[in-house]
Amino acid sequence: MKHGHEPAEKSPVSFDVNVTRLPQKGMPVVIEANEKQLAALAEAHDLLSVRNFRAELHVGSWKRNGVKVSGIVAADIVQACVVTLDPIDTHIEEQVSALFLPEDSKLGREGFETGGEIMLDAEGPDSPEILSGDTIDAGALSEEFFSLAIDPYPRKSGVALEAPEADAGEAAVEGELQRKLRSLIDKS
Repeated sequence: MKHGHEPAEKSPVSFDVNVTRLPQKGMPVVIEANEKQLAALAEAHDLLSVRNFRAELHVGSWKRNGVKVSGIVAADIVQACVVTLDPIDTHIEEQVSALFLPEDSKLGREGFETGGEIMLDAEGPDSPEILSGDTIDAGALSEEFFSLAIDPYPRKSGVALEAPEADAGEAAVEGELQRKLRSLIDKS
């Protein structure tokens, strides 16, 4: 992405949008991954497979010289269950919402350079990112939101992770400790 931080590798669904002259009503951007991109997404996110990936975004002006990207990313993925390792089919739909300000924007610098306070609301929208250059990688942005929607510990329905049972020796020691503890409590 060219907005603030450079990724180690370019996103498999990279799609640069020039934001210097956006239409007044904004611009729709649709990204649909092909087979090669789906395989690369699966590998990048440790998934068994990605069956489809589609981002429907709207890129428009925000405030005086900022940019707002909003929309939705949807995908069908296959993950391995953390308990059984069986494949699990999952549908992802994640709202995309991001704001960008140019590096030289007064709005972006004001709080830091003037010693002012910046109020952050944990439940509110994210702070604007700094836009370096004149393009935003809408594909990489949609991939960021896609990755947030992936369950890090997928579990097949009805499967529970059971604790290993204690052997008889451990149970006897635990029982003896409980008896001693009760005895100490009774004496006090």
